[in-house]
Amino acid sequence: MSIMRSNIETQITRTPMKAKLGSGSRFKALTKQLEAKGAKDPKALAAAIGRKKYGAKAMTKMAIAGRKKG
Repeated sequence: MSIMRSNIETQITRTPMKAKLGSGSRFKALTKQLEAKGAKDPKALAAAIGRKKYGAKAMTKMAIAGRKKG
């Protein structure tokens, strides 16, 4: 598959990479989005979404790493 010159700009300028999993920046971004939408407790909602997506074990591991980070 070759790259056409007309499409090269769109192929290079893709969406930016997400932050590394477990860094906490994804959680903060989701919390801000939920707060803007009017969630009563955006941190709790973000944690619930994370547990559903990644599972309880992985989410607990990330939470512990976040607490150690400070």
